[in-house]
Amino acid sequence: MQGREHPAVITHAPLPAEIFAGNRGIGRIALDVAGIDGVSRRGRVHEAGMLRVRFPNAEADGTLDAVLINSAGGLTGGDRCSIEISVRAGARLTVTTAAAEKIYRSLGPDADIDVRLDIGCGGALAWLPQETILFDQARLRRTINVALAPGARLQLAEAVVFGRSAMGEAVASGLFSDCWRVRVDGALVFAETVRLDGRIAQRLAVPAIGGGCAAMATLMCIPGNDETVAAVRAAQAGFIGEVDASAWNGFAVVRLIAANGAALRRDLIVVMKALGAPLPRLWLN
Repeated sequence: MQGREHPAVITHAPLPAEIFAGNRGIGRIALDVAGIDGVSRRGRVHEAGMLRVRFPNAEADGTLDAVLINSAGGLTGGDRCSIEISVRAGARLTVTTAAAEKIYRSLGPDADIDVRLDIGCGGALAWLPQETILFDQARLRRTINVALAPGARLQLAEAVVFGRSAMGEAVASGLFSDCWRVRVDGALVFAETVRLDGRIAQRLAVPAIGGGCAAMATLMCIPGNDETVAAVRAAQAGFIGEVDASAWNGFAVVRLIAANGAALRRDLIVVMKALGAPLPRLWLN
């Protein structure tokens, strides 16, 4: 008996773009903190993907500490992270990261980090992650949106290092896009976008941009005033790089730039001590 012929089975081989997309890291954290009887306690905690949050201890003043962890060890093109933190009325929270966030070389797509911080009336948030380190040809887009109720307090510090100089690394090209929007009682009080695209090393070498430095940081304090500025300038003798501050409309901004990440961290610690900002223990390890 003659066998029946079976039609050939045609399989669709995944395209390189499909394979790439299927291996991208996606992480999300949503954290809610409430103040109860003078002590800050975590409420809802949502973790997804490679992001985790841990609470190593509560401070004597009732402040809650949170440490963010990226179990993937870094980000590259196509990876996406979303962080949402809500500090309710009267609660106090300090947030840092277990390590510096590393942004690796991308073949094209951007890595995206979206941070949303909401602080209720009388609440206080210190957002103090360790440095973000960019490798050559890295591509990062980051947005930070902050909403403060009347009477809320904020200390927000972000540091960026372009290449680990101790390892002989430098960032010749890539993308760094950083968009900050801060609102108080619904009104936009601060809007800033930093964008370095293409030949990053060449741009940082320009005196008006980086003056040859490879590390920079911004610290924002709400409330902040001329006393904040004076405290930073009083510590001027202890700085390795260039540091200055300004204040307007009830908040202060401190700018730092240094030759490398080690010098930048040292200067940032000096600034934080001068302003009485909580210094996470992990910063000193």
